[in-house]
Order: sequence, then structure tokens, then C-alpha cells
Amino acid sequence: MNAKQMEKVLKRSLVYSLAATQPFAVNLALASSLQDEVILENDRLKYGDHGELVSHIQLKLKRLGYYEGKVDGVYGLYTEHAVRKFQSSETITIDGIIDQQTYERLVQTEKREAFKQIENELKQIRYGDISENVTKVQQVLYFYGYYRGKIDGIYGPLTDEAIHKARSENLLPEETTTTEKVVELELDTSIKAAMKEEKQEKEEIIKLQVKANDQRIIQRAKTLIGSPYVWGGTSPSGFDCSGFVQFVYKQENILIPRTVNEIWNFATPVSSPSIGDLVFFETYQPGPSHLGIYLGDGNFIHAGASRGVEISNMHENEYWKSRYLGAKRIEH
Repeated sequence: MNAKQMEKVLKRSLVYSLAATQPFAVNLALASSLQDEVILENDRLKYGDHGELVSHIQLKLKRLGYYEGKVDGVYGLYTEHAVRKFQSSETITIDGIIDQQTYERLVQTEKREAFKQIENELKQIRYGDISENVTKVQQVLYFYGYYRGKIDGIYGPLTDEAIHKARSENLLPEETTTTEKVVELELDTSIKAAMKEEKQEKEEIIKLQVKANDQRIIQRAKTLIGSPYVWGGTSPSGFDCSGFVQFVYKQENILIPRTVNEIWNFATPVSSPSIGDLVFFETYQPGPSHLGIYLGDGNFIHAGASRGVEISNMHENEYWKSRYLGAKRIEH
């Protein structure tokens, strides 16, 4: 291995070690409602382009050790060169352009690198364990949409299911031990209670309760369908996701914070969404970075980066299903 290759390996290791131990502290300055599906819907990104989508690509390339420049959203020579290096390493067409094939390969490569960083922790944990190693594994599984329970460091049924799913996609190595998984461990009462709660959260039936205020908010939100997406936008001439929700609530004389993260901290958590509640998603980094208003039957209305204000389904659309973070309620 030459010096350049060694340098890239070291960079990958350092970046992903940080991401695994501090998932909510990585790249906070670049938090946005940017969505992977936007890039897949665009024909391509190339030299001369600029904006949030380019920043998204630069960040991924930087995490993988191909890009050393500033994450500035400008698709310049350094970005194009990094794309070419990545394409060469993946044995795909080398043209310096982010098309669907290159982007999908970039996402998969980034995912594989992230999962490599938890292989050691995975070897040290067993069903029923409570440890920091379990927490680290849960964090990576949660970020990539395999685990949807609480990040509590408890190796329960949801964690086990997520690990098996990742293994079925060859993202994690198969178990090397010959010892069968201990299912009938004599766990103390607190562990059993935590595992039972985790399972109940998954099976809980969504109960819909509609208030008059929520109906007015929903009706007003629907009148804005088709309004374009504008980063930082707060009016019908252009909304971003949090600007849209804040605007709709303001029309009903309900004041809420401006950003997704602030709204997340301001609202009251609920175990499952009812009509009129807010649903949150992880679209760019760990933690809330996109939100919408729940309409029932899995539908929610939001300002999407690709089509503006629209109605999407968080159960049928795999993109939203895998990135769903939770629901919260604005008390009014």
C-alpha cells in the first residue's frame, strides 16, 4: 500500500470513528433538509453546478477520503477530481459527473465504510447485553434506517432484527462464534421491562384524534400545495420545510420556533402520530432535519426540496419510511 492509499485509509478510519462515537455532533454546521432522493431525481451534477446538493456530495466524498477541499457547495475542479478518483476506484465510467449510478455507488460505499467501524463492537455484544458497545452499534444502525427503537444500549429484539437485516445485505459479517444466541437469559426485572417496552413501541396501533384547530391548520396547509421550495423561505412564494410549518401555524395565531431542530425541542413527544401532529425525519445527518404535518393513513404534507409543498406517504415511500424519526405535538 503506497503513502496516498495509507493516508486515505487513515482518514476514513478517523472520520467514521468520530461519526460512530458522536453521531449528533458531526457536521452540525451543514444541517439542512437536503434529501438524497433529490439527487437521484436530478439528471446529474457536474462541473459548474452549485448549491446544497453539491455540498452533500462534497461531504460524502470528504468522509470517504477522496475530497480534501472546503465543503462550499461549488462543483469546481477539486470536486470533479474527487469524483473521478472515486469513479476510478469503483470501476465505473470516469467522467467526473455525479449521475445516478455514481451517486448510488457513493451512498453504498459510505454505508459500507460506516458499518466497518462497528465490527469490533459487534463481536463483543450478545443478546440481552447493556453496554456502550450496544449503543454504538444502535447509533449506526439507526442512522442508516435499520433500527427504529430507542438508542438505549440494550440489545433487545429490535436491535437484533436490525443487525440481522444489515447482515442479510452483507453490510456486517456473519457471527463467527459457535455459541448460540442466548434467548432465555435470566435477566433482571429492569432489563425485561425495557425489552418489553421496546417491542410494544413497534407494535403500537396508531390512534387518530382530531382537534378543530388541527383541521383548520391542515385545510390551510393544503391550500399551499404547489408552492415552490426555497431554502430559507417562509412565504407562499417559496418555503423550506420548517418555514412552511411555521407559516401555517402562524395563520392560526400559534407561534412556533423557526428551525426543525428548535421545533423538535419545543414540541411534546407522542408515541405515534395523530392527525395534526408533526412528523420528523433524518434526511442529512443524525437528528431531525425535515418535518411535515401528519394527515392520517401515513400521509403528511410538507415542503419537499424537489417538488415544493406536496403530500407524501411515510409508509409506502421507502425514502421517508427509512428516515422517520418520530412524532411530536404542538400544544395549543
